[in-house]
Amino acid sequence: MALVIRNVHLPSQQGSGDEGLWNVHCQKGRVVRVEHAAQSSRRLAPRVLKLPAFLRPGRELDARGKGILLPSLCHAHIHIDKCFLLDQCRPLRSGSFEEALKITSEAKTRFALNMDDVYARGHRLITESIANGVTSLRAHVEVDNIVGFDCLDIALQLKSDFARVCDIQIAVFAQDPLFDDADAASLGANHDLLSRASRREGVSAVGSAPYVEHTPAQQQHNLSAVLALALARDLHLDLHLDYTLDPATPPLLPILLEQLRQTHWPAHRKVTIGHGTRYTLFAAADWDALDIGDLPVAFVALPQSDMYMMGRTADQARLAPRGTLPVPYMAARGLEVALSVNNVDNPFTPQGSADPLVLCPLGVAIYQDATEETLRTLLVRPGPWIYQKCVSTAAKSSVGLGAREALLRPEPGAQADFVLLHDNASVRSAVLDPCYTRTTIRGGVVVASRRGVEWGAWQARKTAPAYVFGVPVRWDIWIVFWVVVGLWGGWRVGVLLDA
Repeated sequence: MALVIRNVHLPSQQGSGDEGLWNVHCQKGRVVRVEHAAQSSRRLAPRVLKLPAFLRPGRELDARGKGILLPSLCHAHIHIDKCFLLDQCRPLRSGSFEEALKITSEAKTRFALNMDDVYARGHRLITESIANGVTSLRAHVEVDNIVGFDCLDIALQLKSDFARVCDIQIAVFAQDPLFDDADAASLGANHDLLSRASRREGVSAVGSAPYVEHTPAQQQHNLSAVLALALARDLHLDLHLDYTLDPATPPLLPILLEQLRQTHWPAHRKVTIGHGTRYTLFAAADWDALDIGDLPVAFVALPQSDMYMMGRTADQARLAPRGTLPVPYMAARGLEVALSVNNVDNPFTPQGSADPLVLCPLGVAIYQDATEETLRTLLVRPGPWIYQKCVSTAAKSSVGLGAREALLRPEPGAQADFVLLHDNASVRSAVLDPCYTRTTIRGGVVVASRRGVEWGAWQARKTAPAYVFGVPVRWDIWIVFWVVVGLWGGWRVGVLLDA
C-alpha cells in the first residue's frame, strides 16, 4: 500500500529557517522518496490529465501547507495496568509516595474481581496514545503476590490485539519488595513470581524498584538479582532507581554501573533508568565521576510524576524543588535521555494525560528556558548531523526500539512511522503549543486521525453546528437541499401524469 503525504513542513536541517513544503512518498512501510512540493508540481505540470484521487493507486494525505511531519511518538515508560485508577481509590490526603503505594495496593486486591476492567483501562490508554501519535510503548506490568500474573496476562492480550498498529514492549515489574521483611536474608515470593514472569513469551524487559526494600543491603541485592534475571533471559533491564531527594541517601547508580561492567552486560540489551530524581542533587563533578562509557544506559525523566511526588515538606509557604532529571543538561553532556508520561490518573500521578507532547511545554517551564537550543532538545535533541526527539526517536532508543542516531527528517529507506501535527508548522510551535489535530502513521498506513469542531458565538450570521450521522451540517444548506429534491420530485410526478 502506497501513501503520499503532500504539502507538509519538515523539521529544518540543523536549526535553519523554513525550507518550504515537501512531499513524502511511502511504500511497503518505508519512505521511498522525499521531494520539495514545488519540484513535484513542476514535474506534474506537463501532464494533461490528472486522475481523480479515488482512481490513483494508494492514498494521499494533503497537509495543505499547514502541518509539520515528525517521527511518531513513544512512551518510553508507562504503567498500563494501573492507569485510570483514581476513581476506584479512596481520596488522597498527603500525596506522598507511601500513601500512593498503599492506596494502589488496596485497589490491586480488587483487580482479580473484574479483569474486564483491567483490560478496558489498558485498552483506553493505548487507543488514546495512538490518537496522540504514539506507535510504540514500553508497558510496565506489575507482578507480585497481590495480582500474581493477572496483569501480565491482560498486557499480553493487549499486545496481541494492537500488534498491527502499535509496538508494545512488556516489562514485568516488581513494585513491591523482593524480600519478605527487613530481617530476611534471602529473596522472597515476589522474586520467584518475577523470575517466572520473565520467562513468559512476549516479555521484553524485567525491572524493579530497589528503593522500596527495607535496608540498603536488600536494595543492592534487589539490584543484582534483577540484573541476573535480565542476563539469564536475555532481556532489557528497566529500573525505577534512586527515587528520592534526600542528600543523605547515597545513589545506587554507581553500584549499578559497576555491576554492569562486572557482568559484561551485552551491548544489544538496553539498561533504562526511570525517575533518578536523586541525580538532581548532583554537581558537575558528580556527573564527571560517573563511568558510563560505552554501556548501553539510558535515562528517562518522568516530570509529571516526579514533580507531583518529590520534595514535599510540611512548610506550605515554600514550594518543593524541581525534582526531575535535568534533561537539557544531561543531553548537553552526551547522555542518552528521554521524557515519558509514566502514570495516568492514579495515586502516583493524578493529573495529566497520555499525550507525550504535553511534556514539551511543561519542560520549558521546568527548565525555565525557551531558547531555540532547549526547544530542540525537548523535542528535537541535536547531535552530530542528526536530531533526536526526547519524546520520539530518543524515547524509542532508550528502550531499545531504535538506533540512537535515528534521523528526525524522513529519509529514503527509513521506517514510515510519523505523526502529522496539522496545526503546527515548526518545531517551535510544536514544542510550545502542540496542536490537538493529528494523524498517526505506522508502517506507511494511517492508523488514527483526530480532528476537532470549533464554533463561537462571535461568528457573524452563524448558528451552532448541527450533526447528521456525526457530520456537522448547516441547516440552511440542508433545507435548500430538500426543497430542491421536493421540486424535482414534483416535476417528475407531473411528467409521469402527463404521460
